[in-house]
Amino acid sequence: MKKATSFFLFILSIYFYSCSNEAPPAPAGIFPVPNETQLKWQDLEQYAFIHFTTNTFTGKEWGYGDEKPAIFDPTGCDPEQWVVALKEVGLKGLVLTCKHHDGFCLWPSKYTEHSIKNSPYKNGRGDLVKEVSEACKKHNLIFGIYLSPWDRNRSDYGTPEYLAYYRNQLRELIENYGPVFEIWFDGANGGDGYYGGARETRKIDNTVYYDWKNTHSIVRELVPQALMFSDSGPDIRWCGNERGHAGDPNWNTINNDTLHPGKAGIEKLLNHGSEDGTSWIPAEVDVSIRPGWFYHPEEDDKVRTPENLFKIYLESVGRGSNLILNIPPDQRGLFHEKDIESLKGWKTMIDETFSVNLAVNAKAKADSHRGKHRLYAPDKAIDNDPETYWATDDTVTAGSIELDLGKIQKVTYISVQEYIKLGQRVKSFSVDALTDGNWQPIAEGSTIGRKRILALESPIETQKIRINIKDSKACPTISNIGVF
Repeated sequence: MKKATSFFLFILSIYFYSCSNEAPPAPAGIFPVPNETQLKWQDLEQYAFIHFTTNTFTGKEWGYGDEKPAIFDPTGCDPEQWVVALKEVGLKGLVLTCKHHDGFCLWPSKYTEHSIKNSPYKNGRGDLVKEVSEACKKHNLIFGIYLSPWDRNRSDYGTPEYLAYYRNQLRELIENYGPVFEIWFDGANGGDGYYGGARETRKIDNTVYYDWKNTHSIVRELVPQALMFSDSGPDIRWCGNERGHAGDPNWNTINNDTLHPGKAGIEKLLNHGSEDGTSWIPAEVDVSIRPGWFYHPEEDDKVRTPENLFKIYLESVGRGSNLILNIPPDQRGLFHEKDIESLKGWKTMIDETFSVNLAVNAKAKADSHRGKHRLYAPDKAIDNDPETYWATDDTVTAGSIELDLGKIQKVTYISVQEYIKLGQRVKSFSVDALTDGNWQPIAEGSTIGRKRILALESPIETQKIRINIKDSKACPTISNIGVF
C-alpha cells in the first residue's frame, strides 16, 4: 500500500510540475502575416458571385455599351430567393455586379442615365443593389460589390473626367448600400465600345490611368473593414484562371509592387503566389456554375454537376484559397431550377464527406513539441480549437504527428491547417497510414496555409495516420488535422 501511495504521489508531482512549468514563448511570426480582416475573410471559405445586367437579356457576355435600359426587364425578380438559396447551401455572402463593362447600373445612380431608373423594372423605381443588400441583411449574409473600371458606355472613358465619375459611383455604392465586405476591381479594361456614340476602340495605359492608389484610399477612408480584390490586391488577389482551381503550391504571399489589374503574363504567378512574397495577399478562386458568367438559356443543360463543384471545392478551399462561385439569375430574375438543384447536390456531398471527423476522439503523439510543454502538445492539433496548435522548437523545421483513431477506420480525405496568424510556413508534407503493421505513404502535398485537403487515390482502412512535415520555413504550427 505504501509503495502504491508513493508511486501515486510521484506521478502527481510530475503532473503538477508539468502544469507549473513555464511555457516557452510562442513562435515568432514569419512575415508577412494576415491582418484581422484577412483572417476573418479566409474563415469564410466560400461565397457567391452574382452576374446580372443587360447581358442577361441580350445573350452577350460583354455588353457593347449601346444597350437600351429598356431591355432590362426581369418580371419575376426576387433577390431574396437568391439569398435564401445561397444560405441553404452554406455560402456565406455574395458579391453583386453593380456595374459590368457595359456601364449599365443596377442602382439609380445620380451620375448617369444609363441605369435601372430608366428600365421597365418596377416602372423605373427599382434599385437592385438596395434590394440585394437588404436581403443579405435580413438573412445574415455578407454583401460585396463589383464595379467595373472599364465602361463601354461612357463617352469620357479614357479621360481624367471618367475617373471622377468612377470614384463618385464608388462612393455612392459604399455610402448608400453598406456595409460591404469585399470590393471587386476587374482587370478587363480598354478596347472597342459604344463610348457615347463614338463606336471606337480606346486603349488606356492600365499601369497609370486608373491611379489605383487614390481609388484605394477612398475605400480605406469610407469602409476600412472592406477587402479589395484585383490581380494585384491590395488585399486579395486573383487566382490566375477562371477554371476553378488554386495552384499547388499556393502561397498566400506575393510581391505586388510591380503588379496592376490587367497586367499580362502573370497568371502563373497569381496562381501559385511567392514563397518569398513581401505582402500577404491570398488568392480568391472565381468560377461560374455555367460556361458563361451571365445566364443564357442555351446553357441550361451545361450547369456544373455536384461532382464537378465538389472537385472545385477541393482545388480551391482545399488548397488554402477562398471560392467565389458565380450563380447568374435568369431572365425572370431568379436562380434557375437546375442551378439550385446542382447547388443542393454539392452541399449534400460536402456534408456527407466532412461531417464526421475521425480525428476528434483520436490520441495524438509527436516526435517532439515546443519546450515539451502541453501548450504546444500534439493533441492541440485535434482539439477543435482554432487558437491552439502543435508546434516544435525554433530549431526544428520538420517533424511528425501520429493519430491513433482507436480502431480501424475507412479513410478517404485528410485535411491539415496551419496557424496562419503566425504566417505560412510549411513547404512540403506527406501522409502515411499504418497497414499490416507497416507505415505506407498514402498522400503528399506542398503548401498547407489556411486549409489543405488531400483526397486519397482510393480509400484505405487503417487505425493510425501520420502527418510528416518534411520542410518548413520555420517551426511548423499545425492548428487542425481532420481525417474523413
